[in-house]
Amino acid sequence: MGMVRFDAYALLLQGTGLLEFLDGLSTNHVTDSCTTVLTQRTGKIIDVCEVVNLGEQVALIGHGPQKEKVLNHLINRVLGRNITFHDISQLNDVFIGEGDQAPPPKSTLHTSFFGIMYIVPRSVGHQPTWTEHQWREHRIQHSIPFHGHEISEKHHPLACGLRDLVHTAKGCYVGQEVITRMISRGKQGHELVRRPNPAEGATTIGETESLCIVRTQ
Repeated sequence: MGMVRFDAYALLLQGTGLLEFLDGLSTNHVTDSCTTVLTQRTGKIIDVCEVVNLGEQVALIGHGPQKEKVLNHLINRVLGRNITFHDISQLNDVFIGEGDQAPPPKSTLHTSFFGIMYIVPRSVGHQPTWTEHQWREHRIQHSIPFHGHEISEKHHPLACGLRDLVHTAKGCYVGQEVITRMISRGKQGHELVRRPNPAEGATTIGETESLCIVRTQ
């Protein structure tokens, strides 16, 4: 198939206890590279982030428009830890695909909730091989939510198809009480579904089907 360009930011975290720090803010267990969600106290999404463990450093990849909110969320919770943040967005291009193509030169590969992610130095000049249309149809076929469509600050992770990124046995994180309460009561309010066109209130519209976030009973 191919890979599509992702409008991403890239932050480089340096210091000690990086994974432990991110784990304390995340819906998912962060013990190594993974995809996780940062949430507000209300349980609503700040961003869905890729944690890429680079050994002594960690890269955090997320949706470009959310960069400042994520940075503020992290900086406000460092609380004296020896952790620094460096914006390396302008040095890298980020792509998402199925992993069926040879990786671009000098790229870092990461297994994401959304597919195989390629972090490529901008100097390589790599270009996407998927159009936005192809990526959209792929997402609809596989019911994959994505930034700017299903994933937004309007929703909590359970409502937009990100339940697999919410670890139910995990300890305290920002927004955990609200999300845990919804799970324990079986009342998440909304859910992600795929419906044939025309689909009312579609968040991603495809050729024959669309993704929608609908109210649950």
